[in-house]
Amino acid sequence: MFVILVYDTAAERNPKVLKTCRKYLHWTQRSVFQGELSAAQYRALMGALTTIINPAHDSIVTYTAREPGLVRSATLGLELGGPGEIL
Repeated sequence: MFVILVYDTAAERNPKVLKTCRKYLHWTQRSVFQGELSAAQYRALMGALTTIINPAHDSIVTYTAREPGLVRSATLGLELGGPGEIL
C-alpha cells in the first residue's frame, strides 16, 4: 500500500519520530513522509510510533491508497526531501 504519514509531536519527541519514520518511508517535507509499505511494515511502523508518542499531546495521521498512482500531488514552492534512501 502507498502511505502518506504526517506528524505533529512535542519537540522532545520529534527526533525519535523522525528516525523511526525514516526507517520505513521517504522524507518529503519537514514532518511528512511517503512510500510503499506492506501491511506488516505498516503495522510495525505504527507499533513503533505508538511506543514513542504521548497520545494525549501528539498526533500522527496516515493516508493510505492501494498504489501511488491513485494519489495526485502538487508542490508549490521549494520541494523538500524526495525519494532518497530509506535508512
